[in-house]
Amino acid sequence: QVQLVESGGGLVQTGGSLRLSCAASGRAFSAYTMGWFRQAPGQEREFVAAIGRSGRPTQYSDSVKGRFTISRDNAKNTVYLQMISLKVEDTAVYYCAAVPNPLPLWRLPTKTDFDSWGQGTQVTVSS
Repeated sequence: QVQLVESGGGLVQTGGSLRLSCAASGRAFSAYTMGWFRQAPGQEREFVAAIGRSGRPTQYSDSVKGRFTISRDNAKNTVYLQMISLKVEDTAVYYCAAVPNPLPLWRLPTKTDFDSWGQGTQVTVSS
């Protein structure tokens, strides 16, 4: 498995931007499909975005499509989540996830598709 550490969370106003980072260590980062999930209080952990091992394909939930961008730098063992036009409903703990195989493209990923997780970083969007 790979070890994951998220950073970049914080407090931002509605309409603001944040960039989350997830640094990976352990086995070859480029062998992993990477994802971002989020969990708000009292809610299930939900899929946000995923990226293939070479940077393609990318997948997004409908709620963030057009506002969030996932990217990766395999040379730095890091995956990013650029978030713009943030909304109050984006408030959650954001988790980075990894799995050492491609994911099907005919459906969005779920949390059970991933087997390595970070500890999470809090994102709070205020009105």
